[in-house]
Amino acid sequence: MLFNRRHVKIRPAEELTEGESLKIVEKMDDRDLFLYLGLTNDSNPLYIQHDFTAAAGYERPVVPVVMLTGIVSAAVSKHLPGPGSRMLEQRFRFPEAAWHGSTVTFDLAVEKVDLLSRTVQIRVDATDEENRTVMTGELVAGIAPAAGVNTEISALGAPDGGMDERETNSGRG
Repeated sequence: MLFNRRHVKIRPAEELTEGESLKIVEKMDDRDLFLYLGLTNDSNPLYIQHDFTAAAGYERPVVPVVMLTGIVSAAVSKHLPGPGSRMLEQRFRFPEAAWHGSTVTFDLAVEKVDLLSRTVQIRVDATDEENRTVMTGELVAGIAPAAGVNTEISALGAPDGGMDERETNSGRG
């Protein structure tokens, strides 16, 4: 859609439409959790210790909400609206805990496009495989003013500069 071998196109705000949507499915796996813990130095035992989790009244270790928010942020910057955009505001609730090892489906939908301010309001809802709502809310993303510009980049993760399977999420289990 927006990515090709070595070029990234900034999507013009005029191309965004209300009702446009994106679905992303992510497995909350050990690798991602340990990367988060290492990067943030967050040592909450609720995230990794089964005995503590049970004593605290949870079924399984809990996924930190910042990981869920990070997945949404990545979806905004890579797909909707895409490269060059960034989150300006976010209002999220986390009604149920996302479990470590669960699979979460993120649904993003454009609610409003403001061409004057170059912003887009996006609705976000995320559910796990048990259809429990683990995240809900909305965000406002700013759209880059340099619409339609191709920018040469050195890489997007793969040796040849293309997206690798992990970045598209199709290779994650």
